[in-house]
Parts: sequence; structure tokens; C-alpha cells
Amino acid sequence: MKTQAVMAVAFASTFAVATPAIAQDRSDWPSNFTVGTASQGGTYFAYGSGWANFVAENLGVSGGAEITGGPVQNMALVHTGDLKFGLTTMGPARESMDGKSPLAPGMKMDNVCAMFPMYETPFSVTALSSSGITSIADIPDGATIGFGPAGSTSDTYFPRMMEALGVDFERRNGSWSDLGGQLQDGLIDVVAFAAGIPIPAVSQLEVQTDVNIIEMTDAEAETIIDNFPVSEFIIPESTYQSLEQPSRVVSMWNFAMVNCDVSESFVYEMTKLTMENNEKMVSIHKAARNSVPENYTKNNVLPWHPGAARWFNENGYPIEDSQIK
Repeated sequence: MKTQAVMAVAFASTFAVATPAIAQDRSDWPSNFTVGTASQGGTYFAYGSGWANFVAENLGVSGGAEITGGPVQNMALVHTGDLKFGLTTMGPARESMDGKSPLAPGMKMDNVCAMFPMYETPFSVTALSSSGITSIADIPDGATIGFGPAGSTSDTYFPRMMEALGVDFERRNGSWSDLGGQLQDGLIDVVAFAAGIPIPAVSQLEVQTDVNIIEMTDAEAETIIDNFPVSEFIIPESTYQSLEQPSRVVSMWNFAMVNCDVSESFVYEMTKLTMENNEKMVSIHKAARNSVPENYTKNNVLPWHPGAARWFNENGYPIEDSQIK
């Protein structure tokens, strides 16, 4: 459960966007906050760090991001209160809520509430062009595949997906930056990425070498959709310079989450700030194009925090009382 603190963002004396909470009673607000993200080189870290900074600057509360093992560990850390905020994916969230987390089997992590929709996580495969691997079927038996940090969304689901597609592989874990370096150095054959696009580690690889970003065939996508909590997703051609046409893969939704005991007014102001300033969120990471209130319906797993639900209800996005913690 240990995490490594990597950023402490001091709040600015002048607010960058707005001052929505100045007149409110802040007696139950935390003096600081930390957001659980994932490994460096991945979208969670970039998105979570930027979001924490944005909130800190505009709400006047010191905040920062923390490297973690990703969605599975974030669920555990937020549930126990070791971290008050985190980022998660709907698949690992469901398993954790049901007491099926690999970190704490049998513990139902039900003190975690949804805040707002983030983006979809595409599951995509990348190999060096020099490898000759241009499809999932080309991956040779016994290939070493990097699946991201242990316990991450990719590590939780991608090995099962590969097995469902008949791929025989050796498993490798590590941060996305580290795995990208190992791929470039020929130490592993493939990286199975699951992160919001563009993935920083893939963009960095493209600058340094030629890579193949591999799509799924109709049959492969159908097999995965039939067996996992995912839907079809198209990676736009413009996402990576290596793509010559859109790439069909599968994806899973991500949500920002909060310990259910955190101040209602604080969560309300955080949600308001985030949902009403999408242009700023997109400047933090392009994946935030989907961090819009209309996508609140993509949460069918976590109960809503009262503060977040209040903002959505006030702005025409109804959340029933039964869905609120």
C-alpha cells in the first residue's frame, strides 16, 4: 500500500480561473489533499498531477499527486482513507467494490464515491517496426509482453485478453516509461498499453524509433467485447504520427473518485471547477476532451459523492437519491 510522493503543489495567492468557494464555510475542508495516480509515463500521472495543480490554484488548498500502482491500488487507498482522492477504471472498481481486489481479497471497498467522468482507456498494443509484428496474431509464442505496473488496469485485464486471443506470452511489469525503454532496447517484444490517449510513453517512443501501433481485427474485438467489460473504441489517426489510419481497439471508462467521508462542500467545488472548465482540463491532457458532464452516465459501478451529485443535479444531469452515498 506504500506510495511514493512526487509532487507537492503549493496553492497560488491569486486564483487562475475563478474563486467559487470564497464565501463558503470552509471549516470542514481539508488543509491539503493528495490524488492517487499511477506510474510516470502514463496518462493517469499526467492527468492527475495537472488536475491537482488546477484545483490547488483555484480553491486555495495545497494539493499534489502521488505515484501509485494505478486503479486497483487507488481504490484501496481511497477506501481506507490513506488517500482522499484517486483515479480509477470501472472494471477494477467493480472488482474492488465486490471484494475481489487482488490486493485485499474479501474486503469490499465500498467507501469510495464517484466525482466525475474522465475518459476512456483504450487497450492498445505497440511493437517496434523492426520486429515485424504488425498484428496480434504475429506475436510469437513465448514473447515477453509488458503489461504496465502490477495491479494496474492493463495488468489486471490485458493478460486475460491475450489469453482469450490465444497468445502465449511471458509477463513483464513496470512503469510505462520503463517498459517503453525496454521495448526500444529490445529487452521485451511488445507493450500492451491501457491508458488515455495520447499515451506519453508511446509519443516518446515515436520520437526515438519506428513503432507499430496494432489494431484488433473484427473477430478479435468481438471476442474481447463478449468476455470483458469493454466496448469498441477507435484511436483517431491524428493521435500518433505512426498511425496512417484510425485504429480499432477496445476501451474502458475512467472516473475520478473520492473517499465518501470527504467534505460535501469541498467535493462540490472541486466538481464544479472541473466540469465547468473543460478547456483548461484539455490543456492538462488531451484525453480530458471526454471529461464532460454528459458522460456521467458511464458510471454504473460507484455510488456518487453527495457533493458531486449536487453539482450534477443542479446542472441538469439527474442522479437519483438511491445512487448517492
